[in-house]
Amino acid sequence: MTRLFNDPADFADEATDGFVAANERWVRKVHGGVARATTSPAGTVAVVIGGGSGHYPAFGGLVGPGLAAGAAMGNLFASPSAQQVAGVARAAEHGGGVLLSYGNYAGDVLNFDAAARTLEAEGIPVRTVRVTDDVVSAPADRAHERRGIAGDLCVFKVAGAAAERGDDLGTVTAIAERANERTRSFGVAFSGCSLPGADEPLFTVPEGRMAIGMGIHGERGIDETDVPTASGLADLLVDKLLTELPSGVAADGARVVPVLNGLGSVKYEELFVVYRSVQRRLAEADIVIVEPEVGELVTSFDMAGVSLTLFWLDDELEELWAAPADTPAYRKGGAVAAERLPDSALEADEGIVVGTGSPESHAIAERIATAIAAARAVVDEHADDLGAMDAVAGDGDHGIGMQRGVHAADAAARAALEREVGAGGLLAIAADAWSDKAGGTSGAIWGAALEALGRVLGDTSRPSATTVADAVHAATEAVLAFGAVPGDKTMVDALVPFDDAFGRAVREGAATGDAWRTAVAAAREAADATADLVPRKGRARTHAEQAVGTKDPGAVSFALIVKAVAP
Repeated sequence: MTRLFNDPADFADEATDGFVAANERWVRKVHGGVARATTSPAGTVAVVIGGGSGHYPAFGGLVGPGLAAGAAMGNLFASPSAQQVAGVARAAEHGGGVLLSYGNYAGDVLNFDAAARTLEAEGIPVRTVRVTDDVVSAPADRAHERRGIAGDLCVFKVAGAAAERGDDLGTVTAIAERANERTRSFGVAFSGCSLPGADEPLFTVPEGRMAIGMGIHGERGIDETDVPTASGLADLLVDKLLTELPSGVAADGARVVPVLNGLGSVKYEELFVVYRSVQRRLAEADIVIVEPEVGELVTSFDMAGVSLTLFWLDDELEELWAAPADTPAYRKGGAVAAERLPDSALEADEGIVVGTGSPESHAIAERIATAIAAARAVVDEHADDLGAMDAVAGDGDHGIGMQRGVHAADAAARAALEREVGAGGLLAIAADAWSDKAGGTSGAIWGAALEALGRVLGDTSRPSATTVADAVHAATEAVLAFGAVPGDKTMVDALVPFDDAFGRAVREGAATGDAWRTAVAAAREAADATADLVPRKGRARTHAEQAVGTKDPGAVSFALIVKAVAP
């Protein structure tokens, strides 16, 4: 259990502040995470990594010469927002373009891709490599759908080394892609982790049993078995990974980097006992071991678990794996830190800029700010329940993520009112704050929805019922653009019925308030019906059957909010 914290909602930010204070030799705080505190030659590719907090030393602990140029760090187990990723990339970039690399999770994909589009529009070349090493999260013929777990380290390390030696963006990207294709991981857990302030772990495993194939965000395993001996666990891990070798690799005589990773509560001595047998099993298969790693490298708070990664080398990958690196949590060879950046290199955060609205629109903005405050209250009231739903097949952070987003939107909206903004401007500001602070899939989705609402409502006049219906439909279209459809067991399952019912009632002549209440009933009924669905999107997809019987937290939170903000 995570015991030391102040306000759980501030845990990730405070941890980042403390990390930077303890590691000023290597890192500086920038908007969205950390970047190197040292200089890099002009024209060098910036390898920017990232993901949710709670995985130290991933991701901030891997920033420094020979490895990453920056790390975007989201809320606990939630992807960083697009604004955070772009902010880190701008701070880390020095003329050679940016390689974004991260684990393949839905929220990370949404936000890193959005950041890439923003950076490209600013004239910064961007490439992306998603890490997909977890063999149990999808079959080999759908390897592109797999999660990224401890294999992150292998991909990040060789990409960083290639950038350090001066390779161009295309070459660094190709090396990272090749490393990913040659990396396989498999993990087990003996107990789940507990987020700060939570009374219970995200999942439990019966005494004497072991979950097989868990993720690094508190996702429960796909199967269970009795806890074996250390040697038995080594056999299980190695045998599983040897059943799927990368294309063109034959085990006999191959050179491999084993990475035995502790997820938070398994002690180093235990890992060494397991590694003793891992080494023996690999040697029996005539595999040559190269510079192995044993320790906590990609963690999950206090999860008691272990994963094994096999990184299959070629000559160039071996050279890059052995190259020097000097970061707060990972050091290799004789790397020497470069000259420290001047304090003037730190950039102030910039928010979005909007103009004032007409008096009529400002009056609507005041009502919208009141509605956002009501949304904050209802999310606070139900945050624990939403987290419990999410823990069944997801990672348990939906309640926390929604709180961070709606709290930020509420604060931003209240501040915006002092600037005489209109309805559209206030929603744009609230959307940016929600997306930035919440991160994850829900942050990206709610940010896009609020932005679309505001774009249609505008800043000049009092909207009619028809205009409100158009705005709701625009928000729905913005969410659907992320790829989910009704039946996927997501927020969309409540949003689409709400949109349909509201638009239909308005077209039939209902006033805005009456139409909204009709739509609320449709959303609530649809959210309840998600209990019967099998998830087909997001992290819950890997554990689909376990989610049957539990409502989708995204659909439920949507239904709660639209009821709370009813005009």
